[in-house]
Amino acid sequence: MDLGIKGRVAVVTGAKSGMGRSTAEHLLREGVHVVLTDKEGPELQATAAELAALGQVRAVEADLSGAKGIEVLAAFANMAFDDKPTILVCAAGITGASGDFLDLTDDDWLEALQTDLMAGVRATRAFIPHMRKAGWGRVVLFSSEDAVQPYIEELPYAAAKAGVLNLAKGLSKAYGPDGVLVNAVGPAFIATPMTDAQMEKKAKEKGVSFDEAIQLTLDEERPGIVAKRRGRAEEVAAAVTFLCSEHASFITGEFLRVDGGSVMTIGA
Repeated sequence: MDLGIKGRVAVVTGAKSGMGRSTAEHLLREGVHVVLTDKEGPELQATAAELAALGQVRAVEADLSGAKGIEVLAAFANMAFDDKPTILVCAAGITGASGDFLDLTDDDWLEALQTDLMAGVRATRAFIPHMRKAGWGRVVLFSSEDAVQPYIEELPYAAAKAGVLNLAKGLSKAYGPDGVLVNAVGPAFIATPMTDAQMEKKAKEKGVSFDEAIQLTLDEERPGIVAKRRGRAEEVAAAVTFLCSEHASFITGEFLRVDGGSVMTIGA
């Protein structure tokens, strides 16, 4: 299927690994020119080198948890190719502090909010203006199952991801008339470096193997995942790439859950 986005320019945040990297790969296979960004330079540049076999790719180190990072990214992305970006995928995120709500500090909350919510605010503020001018744009913000089914030990993360849903809906209303379509995706328990770290921690705490920690999580915390496995990054990337395409031209303001059934309601 031709997704109709060949030659467009995309920015993918959180692109050095996991779902961000996989999304970049899918976009490159569709002929999109891709700007990768993440916080850590060496691994990011290695990812860019590996993906270069698939198409036109550039990479820049930028910490989007602060204003300076988005200034660096925007300046780089707007000059990386002949055209400016009309596709933005905000996949950057952290789990942040976890534990009992009463033990978490303001700094714990702000850390999650700055990366999981405000990074998307900053990125959309930087790139939507050109999309409006071009009369065409696609924005996909990474939310999470936690946005609508919060886990009590991850409340800063869950609250930030709920904010992402509100942001996506608001932006879709504000700029849809200009041809800019904004959606959110909600992955759940995907095999990424982030969940690998969570499972390693759990295995150590429980005195079990890595695979046993995954099974415990599926049984105790995510019984709705009918496949009884973690999702794959490419499964999320395929959904994101579709939302970036011409075939998604009548989809905006939506929350597409890629969660294997983890959220056990029919609402958002």
